[in-house]
Amino acid sequence: MANTYSALKRVRQTERKTEYNRQNKTRLRHQIRAMRRALAGKNPAAAVTLLPQTFSVIDRSAKLGMIKKNTAARYKSKIHLKVKALQA
Repeated sequence: MANTYSALKRVRQTERKTEYNRQNKTRLRHQIRAMRRALAGKNPAAAVTLLPQTFSVIDRSAKLGMIKKNTAARYKSKIHLKVKALQA
């Protein structure tokens, strides 16, 4: 265990940051999972409704560094293609 004040402070900061990162990562996974369920269920109305929310969560995750920019672009591209195919 850390035994200096600065090391103890770093432990506290790391715990807070870890919890924050875990919440954001979970939010991203849940949103993508909900989107995939709507696509798998062949429900175009639900998919179109979830699309802006999902893109927002993906963009926010990329901005915060949870995922890389290219990964975010890939997720958005794949989801958008599937939604357009479902609507057609």
